[in-house]
Amino acid sequence: MHQSPRDEEYVGEPYYGAASVYVSPPTRTRRHMIIAAASVVALLVGAVAVDRIAAVRAESRTAKAFQDGMGTADRPSVHVRGFPVLNQLAAGSLDHVDLTAHDIPAGGSTRPLPVTRLTVGMDGLKTSGSADEARADSVTATAFLSYADVSSALGVQVSQGDEPGRVNATASLPLAGDVTVSAAVSAAGGNSIAFTDVRAEQGELLPPLKSLLDKALDRPVPLQNVPEGLRLRAVTTGADGIDARFTGRSVTFHPDASSA
Repeated sequence: MHQSPRDEEYVGEPYYGAASVYVSPPTRTRRHMIIAAASVVALLVGAVAVDRIAAVRAESRTAKAFQDGMGTADRPSVHVRGFPVLNQLAAGSLDHVDLTAHDIPAGGSTRPLPVTRLTVGMDGLKTSGSADEARADSVTATAFLSYADVSSALGVQVSQGDEPGRVNATASLPLAGDVTVSAAVSAAGGNSIAFTDVRAEQGELLPPLKSLLDKALDRPVPLQNVPEGLRLRAVTTGADGIDARFTGRSVTFHPDASSA
């Protein structure tokens, strides 16, 4: 039987018609390259998985140390930055860790003021030592104090003021009525928040109402439930509450580590 030149060209090889594209099988070198590439990918995926497991364990340990030290009902959320984490753990220090905790109770104060939310950024967090203790070389933190919590602590209704850095405080008594004053908010010594430059805004400042406002605003309110080593640097006001910003070095999180 006569064979066309095309038939002769593909004797012993797959042929899929005139309109098909001929693909030669991979050579041995190409197969080896594919296998090697697949092996590298598998190793990388495995390394990432192992590193992630190590990060999760470090995050859990940090969260436990903070919860034990600050007495929070729920464990905070913790995120370890950087890759690989295994190398950081081997060196005994995590480069950077972010932590967010909620509803940190206050104690040991005549006007206890809980921290509604605390966000912390820690550099050089030591990973060795006791499992219920953590220490960071440097820390920046922001304590958010809701107006509801501030109002409960002071005994008057506190809300955002008409000017930046100020709050309104409203005192109410059954027979005296209501009176509202405006006060500037600032950082004071001993990690305290001070209320100064008090101005009458609305209502008549009768003696009983003045006494109530003086009791609420005359003395700074200490923040006794922040980690030891943090120092209050600045205070700002917002629509929902007050932000207190802290910095510190060699900050330790461990039981009974709240500042006095």
